[in-house]
Amino acid sequence: MKRYLIFATLFFALYASGIFAFAQRPEETVASVPALDTFHEVIYQIWHEAYPKKDAAMLRKLLPDVEKGIANVASAPLPGILRDKTPVWDEGVRKLQSAGADYKAAAIAKDDAKLLNAAEVLHSRFEGLMRAIRPPLKELDEFHAVLYMLYHHILPDFGPGHIQKLAAELQQKMSALNEVQLPERLSDKDRDFKIARGLLSQSVDGLVQAVQSNDKNAVTKAVEAVHTNYQALEKIF
Repeated sequence: MKRYLIFATLFFALYASGIFAFAQRPEETVASVPALDTFHEVIYQIWHEAYPKKDAAMLRKLLPDVEKGIANVASAPLPGILRDKTPVWDEGVRKLQSAGADYKAAAIAKDDAKLLNAAEVLHSRFEGLMRAIRPPLKELDEFHAVLYMLYHHILPDFGPGHIQKLAAELQQKMSALNEVQLPERLSDKDRDFKIARGLLSQSVDGLVQAVQSNDKNAVTKAVEAVHTNYQALEKIF
């Protein structure tokens, strides 16, 4: 009985602090879809083995794996952190399914030329889905992971202690983001990136100041500002 009481006390303490709640949703903050990662193994065989050799027989042999992979991707849920990507994801899935249907038709018809073309399109549609959910910068993704928990899970219940902790974490992530130099392939976005990053950085500083007051309205407004400025920065990519 004593051990049960100790466990129960620990359980509710963790739940109240939000730790237990977070532990139940670790996948929500990971910008990844496991079914898409698994399907990459099939796409790799198509694009790096069968296609370069014009091996239509291998492409036909892979048809069951293609169908299974597409079905798994289509039924896979997006993690919470990617909820704003839903429209783009859904459109990408429809294009992937269409490419899969063309691949199947060409394979069944044993039309090698069409099958090779279909394989190329299938690869392109897969890459499109990967780009739709792939974070443009590691530091931006790490910032978003903290902001997601703050905006969607902590702010609604307004736990001042947790908000203050996550605000401090955001400030740390922002420091890392402020040091980022865009790669050459993104050089055309550098000016807009720096302007948007500056606004985001200012709103993070404003949040850190607001949480000191424990004023719900001020904190909520500050979190909303961070969220809005994050979205503006992310849209640049």
